[in-house]
Amino acid sequence: MTKVKRWMTTNPIVIEADATVIEAMHLMKEKKIRRLPVMKKGKIAGILTEAMVKDFTPSKATALDTWELHYILSKTPVTKAMNPKPFMVTPDTDLTEAAALLHDRKLNGVLVVDDKKLVGILTITNALEALIAICKDPRLAENGDD
Repeated sequence: MTKVKRWMTTNPIVIEADATVIEAMHLMKEKKIRRLPVMKKGKIAGILTEAMVKDFTPSKATALDTWELHYILSKTPVTKAMNPKPFMVTPDTDLTEAAALLHDRKLNGVLVVDDKKLVGILTITNALEALIAICKDPRLAENGDD
């Protein structure tokens, strides 16, 4: 069966734990990504997603003006908004197992770790790319890790 390593995004863009929420927002927008692994001294500290940032920021009904909101977010570390216990798989996890995790937990992505080191990220988009490719050529599912 095909493994996660074949379909994951390698070298994901990360952010340091001492970065601010506003820095994370700018990085996500600039790189057109929806999730950022959060690192502290080279180790995984958590994950921050676009949805977490949106949930963390005050609603438009707040009395804060744009500048006040920007100031608050520029002083708030990503650790306040992140999930400190992200779901993880290994590069050798069967793709079907990882896809079931994404489906069952209603996740949009999981971190891929090898010996506790971040090596990639597997997203719903990656899983759909695998599904499309395997449906076009079923041989990819049989021995897709050459």
